Amino acid sequence: MSQLFTAALAQVAEHFKVLSELSRLQALCALKSGSKNVSEIMEITGLGQANVSKHLKILAQAGIVMRQPRGVSVYYDIADPLIFELCELVCDRLEARLQEQAQQLQQLEGLRQS
Repeated sequence: MSQLFTAALAQVAEHFKVLSELSRLQALCALKSGSKNVSEIMEITGLGQANVSKHLKILAQAGIVMRQPRGVSVYYDIADPLIFELCELVCDRLEARLQEQAQQLQQLEGLRQS
């Protein structure tokens, strides 16, 4: 494996690491409907101010959200809406896997009742 390929994979891994935190995903979902400040994100997610601010900083550093100062507040926006397509792909795969597991359980129940 070339060092260039390994470096690229490391960046991909880092991106997924940023998305692997529940609070960050909650903040992203809060921003799906449009830009919001920390207080609005707190209200939607139920997370505390320090927690929201910390996770927004990480998301901004990763280039997933943008910060926009407006007067005395800072508003956050999604930098690349494709992030939601990625989330939908993962959700679709999880749903398919759960349906397969449910079918397997039904088959087992059928065997047990036979």
